[in-house]
Amino acid sequence: MFDSERWNEIWMTLSRNKLRSGLTMFGVFWGIFMLVIMLGMGKGLSNGVLGGFSGWATNSFFMWTQSTSMPYAGFKRGRHFNFDNSDIAAIKAVEGVDKVAPRLQLGGYRGANNVNYKDKYGGFSVNGDMPDVQYFKPSTMASGRFINPKDIRDERKVCVIGPDVVKALFGTEDPMGKYIRIQGVYFQVVGLFTPKANAMHDDGEGSTIYIPFSTFQKAFNSMNIVHWFSISAEPGIKASVVQERVKKLMAKRHKVDPNDPLAFGGFNLEEMFDQMSMLFIAIAALSWFVGTLTLVAGVIGISNIMLVIVKERTKEIGIRRSLGARPGNITGQIMQEALTLTFIAGYFGLVAGVGLLQLINGMNLSSGFFTNPEVSLNVALTALAILITCGLIAGWIPARRALAIKPVDALRAE
Repeated sequence: MFDSERWNEIWMTLSRNKLRSGLTMFGVFWGIFMLVIMLGMGKGLSNGVLGGFSGWATNSFFMWTQSTSMPYAGFKRGRHFNFDNSDIAAIKAVEGVDKVAPRLQLGGYRGANNVNYKDKYGGFSVNGDMPDVQYFKPSTMASGRFINPKDIRDERKVCVIGPDVVKALFGTEDPMGKYIRIQGVYFQVVGLFTPKANAMHDDGEGSTIYIPFSTFQKAFNSMNIVHWFSISAEPGIKASVVQERVKKLMAKRHKVDPNDPLAFGGFNLEEMFDQMSMLFIAIAALSWFVGTLTLVAGVIGISNIMLVIVKERTKEIGIRRSLGARPGNITGQIMQEALTLTFIAGYFGLVAGVGLLQLINGMNLSSGFFTNPEVSLNVALTALAILITCGLIAGWIPARRALAIKPVDALRAE
C-alpha cells in the first residue's frame, strides 16, 4: 500500500492519458457533489419547516364547535351549540389528557376589535386565555409577565400585548403600566410578548392581545361559554387517540351524534408534524437514491477505463506474471489505481459540495422554509464509505480480468 515504486507506477499510468483520466474522474466528482448538495438542501428545507414546530406542543390538537349536520336526540340538523365551563374539568379528566387551555375570542378567529389608547385606534385579536396557553403558543416575554393564576382567580383587568399592538397604539412610548380600552373596558398592560416565527403560516400572533379567561367572560358577556380548546396528550400517548376520546365525550355532553363529521372542528398538530417528518425522510431517501446512482454511474466509468488500461497493458502483465509476480500483486495494483481515481475525484466532489453549502449559508439566503443547509459528519462518513466501496468494486472487475490473462497469451499480444 505504501510502496513508493507502486505509487510512481500508478501516477505514470494515470497521467499517460490526462484527458481520459480527468473525464473519468469527473463522473465520480459529479456524483458525490450532487449527493452532498441534494442532502444539504433537503436538510435546509427540513430545518426551516420542522424548525417552525420548535417550541410548539406537537402532541396536541385543537377543537371547537360548529353546526351539526345530523339530527340527534330530538334536535334538528343545523343546530348551533357552545362548549361551557364545565367542559374544562370534564376534558381534564379524560384518560391521556395532559394540559387543557380553553379560549374565548372577541369577534371570532382573528376578529378585528375596536381597541384604543388615547387618540390612537386599531383592530386586533383579543383572546381570553388561561396561563397554560403558553404551552401551545410559544412566545417570549419581551417585558413584564404573562397572565398568571392570580389574574384568573381575581378576574383582574390586565392584558399582555404583541409587538404590532405596541407599534400601532404606543409607537415609541413604553406601554408597560398603561391602560388600553377594549370595547369600552379598560385593561392595564402588564406584559409585552414576542411571538415565535412559524414557518407553516402567519397566524397574526403579533396583533394579539391576551386577557385573563375569567375577566373576558364577565367583561364581554360571555358567561359559561368556551369558544375552543387547546389540548395536549400525555407523553407516550398519540394525540389522535386522545382527540377521539374527547370528541366522544363532548358529543355525549352536548347531545350530538358521535358520528357527525361536522359538529366539531379542529386540527391535529401531531398528525401535521408526523406528515412533515415523513415527507423529509422521503426526500432524504430520494436524495440518497439518486445521488448514489449518479455516483455508481461515475464508478462504472472508472471500471470501464480500468478495463481499457488492463487491455493496453496486457503484454506488461504477461511479463510480470512470467517473472513470478504474484496474483495479489497484479490485483492490488489495479485495485489501487481504481481506488486512487475514485478517492481523489470523490474527495474534491465532497469538498466542493460542502463548500457550496457553506457559501449559501454565508449569503444569508435563509427564510421561514429554508434554514442552514448542511450535511452532518455521519452523512459525510457514509458518503466516503460508499465511495471507497464503489472504488474497490470498480477495481475488482478489471483486476479479475487481468488475472484471467495467461502469461503466454499476454507475451504474444501486440
